Amino acid sequence: VQLQASGGGLVQPGGSLRLSCAASGSIFSIDAVGWYRQAPGKQRELVAALTSGGSTNYADSVKGRFTISRDNAKNTVYLQMNSLKPDDTAVYHCYADVYTDTWTRRDYWGQGTLVTVSS
Repeated sequence: VQLQASGGGLVQPGGSLRLSCAASGSIFSIDAVGWYRQAPGKQRELVAALTSGGSTNYADSVKGRFTISRDNAKNTVYLQMNSLKPDDTAVYHCYADVYTDTWTRRDYWGQGTLVTVSS
């Protein structure tokens, strides 16, 4: 199983970006998905998570600005980021809790995509 993240880049403060993370390989089903980020010199933090049942969890710093969603048919998770701030600058990593068969489950991680918010 591989996760391929994309959509990062340079954006001005107040701008928007949409990150995508596509899972491929031997996938039976996907449970929870989400995004973490890590800025230089800072600890990794959870940005957003989404369960298979539709429950979401967001970091306080992104509530009201970021939206996580998923397309189960495409095995893809998205992170819509609006009203971006310089403090959102980080490498964003996606993860997915994947079942490769009925009983085998583990987390997989994408390679990270850099988001830079700067004027």
